[in-house]
Amino acid sequence: MRITFHGAAQTVTGSQHLLEVNGRRLLLDCGLYQGRRDDTYARNLNFAYDPRTVDAVILSHAHIDHCGNLPNLVKSGYTGPIFATKATVDLAAIMMADSGRIQEADAEFVNKKRAARNEEPIEPLYTEADALQAAELLHGVDYDQPFEVIPGVTARFIEAGHILGSAAVLLEIEEKGKKIRFWFSGDIGRYKLPLLRDPVLPPPDVDYLLMECTYGDKSHHDPSQAFDEFREVVSRTIGRGGKVIIPAFAVGRTQELVYNLNLMMFENGVPRVPVFVDSPLAVNASDVFRRHPECFDAETRQFVEEARHPALEFKLLTYVRSVEESKALNERKDPMVIISASGMAETGRILHHLRNNIGNPKNTICIVSWQAPHTLGRRLADREKHVRIFGEPYTVKAEIATIGGLSGHAGQNLLVEYATAVKKNVKKVFLVHGEEKPALALMEKLKEQSMREVYYPELHSSVEI
Repeated sequence: MRITFHGAAQTVTGSQHLLEVNGRRLLLDCGLYQGRRDDTYARNLNFAYDPRTVDAVILSHAHIDHCGNLPNLVKSGYTGPIFATKATVDLAAIMMADSGRIQEADAEFVNKKRAARNEEPIEPLYTEADALQAAELLHGVDYDQPFEVIPGVTARFIEAGHILGSAAVLLEIEEKGKKIRFWFSGDIGRYKLPLLRDPVLPPPDVDYLLMECTYGDKSHHDPSQAFDEFREVVSRTIGRGGKVIIPAFAVGRTQELVYNLNLMMFENGVPRVPVFVDSPLAVNASDVFRRHPECFDAETRQFVEEARHPALEFKLLTYVRSVEESKALNERKDPMVIISASGMAETGRILHHLRNNIGNPKNTICIVSWQAPHTLGRRLADREKHVRIFGEPYTVKAEIATIGGLSGHAGQNLLVEYATAVKKNVKKVFLVHGEEKPALALMEKLKEQSMREVYYPELHSSVEI
């Protein structure tokens, strides 16, 4: 058995790991790499293996850095099944379609500039039609239900607590008479997050652990403390008559923010102002949330049973569907909260809201998630005073607030707890989905726990198991 790390290796994006077992190939995730625009196109376009030789894909969850290159995989010849939880199937379908539309729009934008320089046009990485074709290969499986992926490999999805439908993957592998238990964490969530069930730790009899390490150098505040910080940001912005502009991932983070805003305005004394979710993808994702109560925690299921769902519906909340409605928000001067995608402020309607509000010191731009290097979101989080939006320069006069404790990723403490759960039997631990600093910090913490066989693999490197 061999594993090759074709993505999310020494970086926090583009999850893609290829297992070769019994002469077959199994791909764990197939996400988009996100970073410098000049680098991303070629890196996402070209696979380091022939997609036609892959026999099956397992998808841990529907975030675009885990599912976003599946349409290109299918476009390049992959025809096998893509296994995921049922909620992930529904979310991935709309995520990939939305990504296809973005790929087409980005190519159109770039080609206008290329035409002005008499350069050949580029093709989009994939189209919405390609995404729809990939969605046809999705197969939904219940949590904790064993299923055969390829000969000799049985898989099971275990709650990861990261976003709706997210899962760790337990693989029970038999090859040449040898049995191996392999655990892929996907993205690990956190305890006590609103809406979702808590992540489940791996069992002690795991032989090999492939796990994320995004926040390997940092432990989060308790979610209640992050809620208090977020409430203070909203309160002081509204108090000075400003708008709170929040770049947020359409799946997971947006729904949690809506839940928190509802609580703070109706139970915690924050002035009641309009809240707008301005992202067609987030609107569609919220519809998927309603269809999958099996993913909710006990408190949220009770809300659903009582037909009162504070996470997704309250009086001041408006889901913006049309471009005209979105544009109208920029004409309004009254205090409000606008949540819009994308989460790293690279594409989508959030760019228009930032452009129209970044120069007003009454307003606040609230960063609520990890930001990849070289993105507009990272530049804002780093408090750069001058940024470019749609190629035009802007001076940042709005307040910049960062709320790290709202992250949907496990912090250092939980990552240590997660890894040491398999300490007794594990032969090797592979850290992925993390930059060098947090990965090395986590490795040191695990060494303190007498875990020595911990590795931080390079991109496209392989390990025999």
